[in-house]
Amino acid sequence: MKVSWSRARGLLATVALAVVVSLLPSAAYADSSTTTTSKGWNDWSCKPSAQHPRAVVLAHGTFGNSIDNWLGLAPYLVRRGYCVFSLDYGQLPGVPFFHGLGPVDKSAEQLGAYVDRVLKATGTQEVDIVGHSQGGMMPRHYLSFLGGAEKVNALVGIAPDNKGTDLHGLTKLLTYFPGMDDAIGMSAPGLRDQIAGSEFLKRLNEGGDTVPGVKYTVIATRYDQVVTPYQSQFLDGPDVRNVLLQNLCPVNFSEHVGIALWDRMAWHETANALDPAHAKPTTCLS
Repeated sequence: MKVSWSRARGLLATVALAVVVSLLPSAAYADSSTTTTSKGWNDWSCKPSAQHPRAVVLAHGTFGNSIDNWLGLAPYLVRRGYCVFSLDYGQLPGVPFFHGLGPVDKSAEQLGAYVDRVLKATGTQEVDIVGHSQGGMMPRHYLSFLGGAEKVNALVGIAPDNKGTDLHGLTKLLTYFPGMDDAIGMSAPGLRDQIAGSEFLKRLNEGGDTVPGVKYTVIATRYDQVVTPYQSQFLDGPDVRNVLLQNLCPVNFSEHVGIALWDRMAWHETANALDPAHAKPTTCLS
C-alpha cells in the first residue's frame, strides 16, 4: 500500500509529539483561561512590599499552562510575601490547555507584553522571572533581543533547556527521516526550536549565555529525562549560579516535571535566588 508523503510527514510529526508526551507524567489539566485563581496568585491588586519589591512572573514549560505548572511553587512564593503572576504563552489554534508549542521567539514577545502588564499593575520598574523547562530558556530571548534586560532583575530557570535537548539521543533519528524536522516545525514549531542545534538556539546562544544587569540561576537534576544531557541546562557568564540538586542532597531523585511540581528543595533554591540577601542553606529537609 502506498502512503503519500504528506500523510507520512503528519505521521512522523505525531510520533515526535508522542515521544515527548510519553516522557511526561499523566496529569489532569485544568482550564487556564481564567486570570485569577483561588491559590493567591494572579492577584492584580497585589503591591510588592519593601521586603520583596519585585513581582515574580512564572513561565510554564512545554505542554504546560499557567495554572497546572505552578500549583505548588506559586502558593509557596505567595506565602512568603511575593506578588506572583503566571502567563500562558505559545498557544496553538484549537489546542486547549497544552501550551508552549508556538515559535519560541513569538512566545518571548508574549512574555514581554505580560511583563509590561505586571509592571503597570504593580507600579514597579522590574520583575523577577521564574521559568520551568522552555519557560526557563524562552525568557533569554526576551532579555537578549526584545529589551527585557531593562525590566528584569533575575531569571531563575528550573530544568531549562538553555542549549536544547537531544532527548537521550532520540533527536538524532531526525537525520534518518528527511523532512521530519519540517513536519515538526509545521505542527509545533516550539518543539523544533528546542531541539539541540536548532536555528533558534544557535541565534540565542551565539552571542553568549547572559546579558549584563540580569542575575541568572539554573536549578537542575541529574535525573532529568527530558532536557538531556542535564549539563546542557547550565549557563556560563557573570552573575550566574548553576545548582545541581544532587550536590545539595544525594538522595534527591526528582526528574524533569517533579522538580517544578513538588520538589521543595528546588522551591527553596528559587526563593534563595529571588532574595539572595536572606538566603538559607538548602538541605534534604528544605
